[in-house]
Parts: sequence; C-alpha cells; structure tokens
Amino acid sequence: MRGYATLALLAALLSACSIPEAKSGGGRSGGGGPSSSASGPPIAVNPQARQCLANLGQMGASFTPLPDRYISQGCTNLGTVQLTALAADNGQLMIGNLGPVTCDVTSAFAGWARFGADRAARQILGSPLRSIETMGSYNCRNVAGSGRRSAHATAAAIDISAFVLEDGRRITVRNHWNNGSSDERRFLRTVQESACKRFATVLGPGYNAAHHDHFHVEGVMGTKSFCR
Repeated sequence: MRGYATLALLAALLSACSIPEAKSGGGRSGGGGPSSSASGPPIAVNPQARQCLANLGQMGASFTPLPDRYISQGCTNLGTVQLTALAADNGQLMIGNLGPVTCDVTSAFAGWARFGADRAARQILGSPLRSIETMGSYNCRNVAGSGRRSAHATAAAIDISAFVLEDGRRITVRNHWNNGSSDERRFLRTVQESACKRFATVLGPGYNAAHHDHFHVEGVMGTKSFCR
C-alpha cells in the first residue's frame, strides 16, 4: 500500500458506500488483526472523525477505517481503524497482533512509534526498528479487580510487548526491562517516557506485576498523564 490518503478516500468515506483502505507512504506493510468487510454498516463521518482519518493518512499510516459497532454493555468500537503499518523515518514499521483501535489513539501511537520508539532505537541501540509487537487492543473486559470497564473495552488502549530491530534483535518488555543490557534497559525506559508525552495513561513493569511483560497505553494526552 503506497501513496498518501487522497481526497478521493475522504469522498468515499463521506458517501459511506464502502470501507476503503487508506494509503500510506512507501516501504513495507505489516499485518494486524482481521480487516473489515465493505458490506458492514456505514462508517461514522462526523467532522472530527473525518479530520482524524485525514491526519492519520497524512502521517503515512496504512489502515482501514472500520464500521461503528455497539457490541455489549460498555463495549464498543466507535471511530476505529485497523492499522497495518506506520511510517518511520525510512520506510515503514510493521505492527503485529493489533485489532481495532480508535483513530485518535492510533494517531498518538503513530507519532510515538516514529519519533519516540524508532528514533530511540537508532540512537541507543544503533539500529532502526523493523516492527512493533503488541498483545492487542480491543477486549470487552473490566479493569482487573474492579467493576469498571477497561479502556480496552472501547478500543482506546494498546498493549505493547516487544520491538524488533532491523538488525534482527528483539527487545521484549518481559525479558529486557530488568535483565537486558544497559542499553536495552535504557531504550525501554526511554520509549515508555516518550509514550507518557502522548497518551493519557501509560503503565509498565514499574506499576504492578500484571504489567511485567508489556506497556499499556491508553487515551490521548491532555493536560496531564498518569505514567507509571
């Protein structure tokens, strides 16, 4: 998938006649979760959603807009996209195991992946990133130990587990947060800190044992963030 999202894409979205696939800049494309079907219900086309899709395309992301879904009490997919790849400084980053994510969180993820994670890998580890591995996004469930719905229940959160470098190294939160080399530990802490500048909530191994193997990022940075 090559070339930036065009006005033709936005016109197609406005007509809600199909679910077109957005375009991105040149380079690799990677796999995520299942893509949408053009026979699904219409996509939300309010001005804010339309602008978010346009901005995401201009950032060089490869994605498919998804139809809105009300799944069960407190569990929805509204204004979501299926992301397959993100732009890096050179080429693209593949994204693994990612399902529907809200457009605004996807945009924050796209900026963090390029300017936070990929550049940190170059500067600290001496190699650009090839891909980012996740543990998924949408999951209709509550916050552990509570009756409150998780941000995953509205596809507004992503769990990030590993980073694969162009030189073949694979840096995981599970294995390298505490036991990696000094550079690997520094890299993981740097990317978590940079995530705190873009997302409303960022949780990692320093928060609790449930996050020993991933970074949980949710929402979009407002006036402050919760970063642990």
